[in-house]
Amino acid sequence: MPHDGQTMPLDMPTILPDLLTLTATATEALDVLVVAAREAAAAHVTRDSRIAPDLMEACQTATHGFAWLATYAQALRQMQNWADRLNATGSFGEMEMLIHQIAFGEYLLQVRGGIPMSQGEIVRMDDIGLTQDQQRSLMIPAVMTLCSQGNTQAARTRLVALMRDGTANATFGATGQDEELDMIRDQFRRWSTDKVAPHAHGWHLRDELIPMEVIDEMAEMGVFGLTIPEEFGGLGLPKAAMCVVSEELSRGYIGVGSLGTRSEIAAELILCGGTDDQKAKWLPKLASGETLPTAVFTEPNTGSDLGSLKTRAVRTGDDWTVTGNKTWITHAARTHMMTLLARTDPESTDYKGLSMFLAEKTPGTDEAPFPTHGMSGGEIEVLGYRGMKEYELAFDGFHVAGDNLLGGVTGAGFKQLMQTFESARIQTAARAIGVAQASLDEALAYAETRTQFGKALIEFPRVANKLAMMAVDIMVTRQLTYFSAGEKDNDRRCDIEAGMAKLLGARTAWAAADNGLQIHGGNGFALEYPISRLLCDARILNIFEGAAEIQAQVIARRLLG
Repeated sequence: MPHDGQTMPLDMPTILPDLLTLTATATEALDVLVVAAREAAAAHVTRDSRIAPDLMEACQTATHGFAWLATYAQALRQMQNWADRLNATGSFGEMEMLIHQIAFGEYLLQVRGGIPMSQGEIVRMDDIGLTQDQQRSLMIPAVMTLCSQGNTQAARTRLVALMRDGTANATFGATGQDEELDMIRDQFRRWSTDKVAPHAHGWHLRDELIPMEVIDEMAEMGVFGLTIPEEFGGLGLPKAAMCVVSEELSRGYIGVGSLGTRSEIAAELILCGGTDDQKAKWLPKLASGETLPTAVFTEPNTGSDLGSLKTRAVRTGDDWTVTGNKTWITHAARTHMMTLLARTDPESTDYKGLSMFLAEKTPGTDEAPFPTHGMSGGEIEVLGYRGMKEYELAFDGFHVAGDNLLGGVTGAGFKQLMQTFESARIQTAARAIGVAQASLDEALAYAETRTQFGKALIEFPRVANKLAMMAVDIMVTRQLTYFSAGEKDNDRRCDIEAGMAKLLGARTAWAAADNGLQIHGGNGFALEYPISRLLCDARILNIFEGAAEIQAQVIARRLLG
């Protein structure tokens, strides 16, 4: 597919010569553009040498566009690191080369022409404030070659041919991870394929809770204690392992892949902010699956503005009494413990008056979902993400033991919660990869078997193009997510990187599901086909754990501040 008026020679090789040199040079050029974009975006929002919140809000197109540009630059840098690692071990095969080349060709072209922040929002470098001279920093031979010859029809067609021939591994390209993580991936892929995937669509259509037998098996496999230290009964594995497990479980069903999120958040809260007694009490139970937790943060009319929460916790002797309303509480009924954020300083109006509680409750049943005194709730019917159900909760004189104030201190709840955001967003990016991969699985299988006009759908270039770009976007997101996990494992602050992974991952999942449904045609709109579920499941990823707009705001504020 030629660009900029160039004519493509018929004998042009599918893979560009000196590919890694071209992409390394392009990565450096993109980094230069990001520096210029940072200065341009900062000029929009700086007053008296400081970033002004009102200007940040007024200039969201410029600042969020900068966040997307920086995300693209980081994603391509991680693709370059991935390619270099594979090349050093002799694992940079034809499929990997094509994925790498197409990724650079497409993402660089989008930087030049416009980055899609959503379906109807294309941000261009002019919007950020870059001059034409600054934008010409990308007009170097390596970038121009990749833009004109990287993402061609020939390259996409060849990539899909390799995806079809049965020799490709199930991730459509080497992931570049170590042998232990590959073994973990294989174990959970087999289990998910056997125990989850065949039943997922039925659970969704019947709007059923994931069976307890499945949860019990997950507990036996160590899902709920993956990253909890061994001294507390966990497996002590790195966040990268959590990504692999979340990805493969979500590939079977996002509800199953998300069950571990609640344990991850609860354990992170306790590890970072809990007392020694709280760690000893709760972490072994979380790791074993004996205690299933749920996160109780969001309230009606607050959304992402957690600082304005109104649910109150009042001292009653040594204990606490909670009154207020919460909403969008996932898996609220069957759980044993709530990480509950409430206002303990009635005079406060911001995040400084919030405290975190490890609130114990009795698990409910279908007949009596909330038997604990002082709390009630009702189900929120949702399009997708159904396996754990969503609830509204009301607290009226709900009792919390004094020992269950996280860390034994008040006013630290918001800060404690912020310490979990990195892990939660990395895990959400991994879930997005799983949903995207499942969408590719369904679309590829359908395109292979469905015939129109005398041949399989996959023989039509625009169908093949969609499949190729799914595989490319998934690998780009995967590498950015694994990089974020590695930063977390090495105790480096990674709120920017985690936010980037979540931002890109949500878009990747939605694009894969949407294009997968398009490949199914009318059948994709029928409830009987799993792709209809995947479309519904993918949509939530751009909303929870920080909506895309919030994610871009966080990234921009940190990079510009």
